Amino acid sequence: MKLNYLKVFSVILLFVGGACNDAEQKEDTKPNVLLFYLDDSGYGDFAHNGNPTIKTPNITKLKESGVNFTQFYVTSPACSASRYSLITGRYPGRSGLGSWVIGPNAKKHLHKKEVTLAEGLKSVGYKTGLFGKWHLGSPNKNNQFSKETLPLAHGFDTWIGTNVSHDYRTSMLIKSNPLGKNPIPGYELIAKDLPDNVKISESLTGICTKATIDFIKENQKKPFFAYVAYNMPHLGLFVSDKFKGTSRNGVLGDVIEELDASIGAIMQTLENAGLTENTIVIFASDNGPWVKFSNQSDTRYGDTRLQVGYATPFKDGKGSTWEGGHRVPGIISWPAKIKGNRNEQTPISTLDILPTIFKITGVALPKESTIDGRDIRSLLMPEYYKSKLDKFKFFYSYSDNQPSAIRKDKWKLHIRIGSQTKNNYGFTASRETPLLFQVEKDLGERIDVSKQYPGKVSELRTDVERFEEQITKEGTFWDIK
Repeated sequence: MKLNYLKVFSVILLFVGGACNDAEQKEDTKPNVLLFYLDDSGYGDFAHNGNPTIKTPNITKLKESGVNFTQFYVTSPACSASRYSLITGRYPGRSGLGSWVIGPNAKKHLHKKEVTLAEGLKSVGYKTGLFGKWHLGSPNKNNQFSKETLPLAHGFDTWIGTNVSHDYRTSMLIKSNPLGKNPIPGYELIAKDLPDNVKISESLTGICTKATIDFIKENQKKPFFAYVAYNMPHLGLFVSDKFKGTSRNGVLGDVIEELDASIGAIMQTLENAGLTENTIVIFASDNGPWVKFSNQSDTRYGDTRLQVGYATPFKDGKGSTWEGGHRVPGIISWPAKIKGNRNEQTPISTLDILPTIFKITGVALPKESTIDGRDIRSLLMPEYYKSKLDKFKFFYSYSDNQPSAIRKDKWKLHIRIGSQTKNNYGFTASRETPLLFQVEKDLGERIDVSKQYPGKVSELRTDVERFEEQITKEGTFWDIK
């Protein structure tokens, strides 16, 4: 009998010990990272930010499971420069690209020495995938069809998506394929001239969604990074048959609601695989809506007056350094560690994503390049991290990837006005006579208070000049021969 008791006791010890080991293993398991990045979607395009006629229940659910940032910024009001900052944690001026958009025939591309989110996560065992728009380089005769132009050279194990925005006449839908040879080895061309290929263009959202779901299912036993860079709602708008005419807000609403349903399907895949709790999900847009087309009835995209999203309550949109160009929806969720259903008013930017994710996952920060973002773990998880968060200081880059404005604490200083609409809203700005707004009270940047606060003007202008000097002194990887 004593022997039996000993056996039972031994079994219990083994069970408890195994359970403890499982708990420790679960605690030490690296979180998955899922990054949704929409194209040209404004702050006011979503139900959780007050849109009354576009239904986005899955994005609202994501917000309820995480932190909704009411002051979330991107570094540039245009795609390539914004995406550069997102995946490198660096301002566009450090890219050496010279412009906020890289066309399909541009010689330059994301430099091979830049350390990306994908490269860092891959170095600690993550599987990495990009599903959607790249727009950080295209193989062409000007760069000798370089293999460094496309995602596999920058840390991604797999990719399906477009090389540039789908509205370029020469845009391509490409997938990675070890046996492929078009447009360069390692890739397969699925379709070209996308805006004229309506069937493919209408299926872009679905293609990226399915590929993401397949990727999650294939890699559910190991940590993964999925960067889901949807093409929509960039003009021209394309939506699948299932969602045509389903929204109260017309084709724009149809497109946004298809995106929301797609995000819901991906989140359900996580749930089915038991991965929801330990997946960090980030949701944002690359810049604000393309308001340049909001008053035009005859464009290459057709009548676009009701096809452009909302930057409400901010001024202007894509292509401007007013708030509507840089301030976008931003949500971060991680149910296992981040207390959800929070509206956070502390400003952050996409620059903060890379250093924070690297800290969480144990990736060393690059030593050969300046990282401009902050580690915001103490803001996301104050229960776990008590370190003081660096104050928010942020530079708004314009078409030349150089600063046009600076945000510091509650203040914003414009040293020049940049907008594709050519509308200066009755203001003029220069380095000698800049504009100063208190943007937490003055959301629409209506009241210039530069004369009332000359000391603040001088302080912020000096900050801009020091930043410009530092950028020039450091140079870019493209400057190194």
